Amino acid sequence: MQVFGIGIDVVEIDRIEESIEKFGDKFLDRIFTPTERAYCDAQKRPHVNYAARFAVKEAVSKAFGTGIGKELSWLDMTILRAASGEPRVELSGAGKDFAESHKIVQIKISLTHAKLYAAANAIALSES
Repeated sequence: MQVFGIGIDVVEIDRIEESIEKFGDKFLDRIFTPTERAYCDAQKRPHVNYAARFAVKEAVSKAFGTGIGKELSWLDMTILRAASGEPRVELSGAGKDFAESHKIVQIKISLTHAKLYAAANAIALSES
């Protein structure tokens, strides 16, 4: 395998919390899948988990070199958590099509959050 691209993103947690308060479901439905919403809403501080997932999606879009748009939308990515705690990305729609057409076979992600910020990085790996 070889590195197709890398991405990183940092998000102010307050910014995500304010968007949730101001726009509610309209914001959440545009950015997060039902699976992500169920996970985040079950957490003690949902806005922190939403912020981390927002950062991961931005990092993946940077690793793809596309940004969020025609080739990769917010809802083409679902950020999941394995029983071990390891985060992973599941692609669908145009995002899955893009990955397949560019022979991206794996996306490694890492996310973190502190009091004020959430951050994530992503490495897209393709067949050599």
